[in-house]
Amino acid sequence: MSTLSRLAQVLLLALLLVAAAAAARAGDVRVAVAANFTDAAKEIGAAFDTATGHHAVFSFASTGQLFAQITGGAPFDIFLAADQTRPQRAVAEGMGDPDHLFTYAKGRLALYSRETGLVTGPETLDGDGLGRLAIANPQTAPYGAAAMQVLTHLGKRDRFAEDLVQGANIAQTYQFVATGNARLGLVAASQVAGHDDGSRWMVPDHLHDPIAQDAVLLKSAADRDAALAFMAFLKGPQALAILDKYGYAPGG
Repeated sequence: MSTLSRLAQVLLLALLLVAAAAAARAGDVRVAVAANFTDAAKEIGAAFDTATGHHAVFSFASTGQLFAQITGGAPFDIFLAADQTRPQRAVAEGMGDPDHLFTYAKGRLALYSRETGLVTGPETLDGDGLGRLAIANPQTAPYGAAAMQVLTHLGKRDRFAEDLVQGANIAQTYQFVATGNARLGLVAASQVAGHDDGSRWMVPDHLHDPIAQDAVLLKSAADRDAALAFMAFLKGPQALAILDKYGYAPGG
């Protein structure tokens, strides 16, 4: 065998060892994600997989539903909520790591209709024949609680008292509007950031409490290295660019 052939074999073996070591270091991280963050999380997850070799496995539901699952022992490593309350409770109740708790994004609301030209601003809510207005369940979804604050602030709570349809989470709320089951909806701005269909009004932040969304590392994390890698990636430039793309402000 020539010296060149032996060198090629040595290099190939070295590459295989490096690849094997990388595979050994890679792991799955199980992330419970608030429904409003679905699209952004999927894109962040793909970028995370490529950048680190780890793999993010997501479960999507309302923040309240996810917290109930976590308290019931569901095997998650990280909780990305749509509020601050539930991650802080996870820490207070011994399920979350207080050293790895931070605000990863701040959400916004949009008044949206699939009808072009219908939504022009808050005055849209004064119109006749509007039919049903979709919001998320204010008892379990922070975007729903914020929607109720907007209606109260604008003096429209009583007007829509009989015409509210509540989604179990913000994803279902958007579907009510997208499918025509509700003519209007107070949805997450992130859900309409990627297209120009229909009409929308971006709700000013002063009409509701901040929708600060916290992340927490759960103490039950099976692969702490992969989980910590995801938490770090969430604060990095690639994730921040994706947040901006989907209409979120950085947590700060």
